[in-house]
Amino acid sequence: VQLQASGGGLVQAGDSLTLSCVHSGGAFGNYALGWFRQAPGKEREFVGHISWDGSRTFYADSVKGRFTVSRDDAKTTVYLQMNISRPEDTAIYYCAAHRGPLSSIRVGDASEYRYWGQGTLVTVSS
Repeated sequence: VQLQASGGGLVQAGDSLTLSCVHSGGAFGNYALGWFRQAPGKEREFVGHISWDGSRTFYADSVKGRFTVSRDDAKTTVYLQMNISRPEDTAIYYCAAHRGPLSSIRVGDASEYRYWGQGTLVTVSS
């Protein structure tokens, strides 16, 4: 399985940005997908998750109500829509995949995801 993230860039606070992550090498519909981010000097943190069938989504408190995770199985792509961006959203964003269903209590655990994309940098200026 390979994941290719894209869509990062420089935006101003309050602007919107959509990240994409294309999944290849496996049956996309079998995978739950997550987004994580790592800011300079900080540890990687959970951002959001969408279940293998798209029926459930989960978000970190810091992005709830501003970010949306979605998936398009026909395009084998998962998206992260970032609205009302803030300078503290500046980070490298990574997509990750977990084969099969993932318990809701574990969606934020990076060790549960076997496959990772290379990351895309998002910079939000104030």
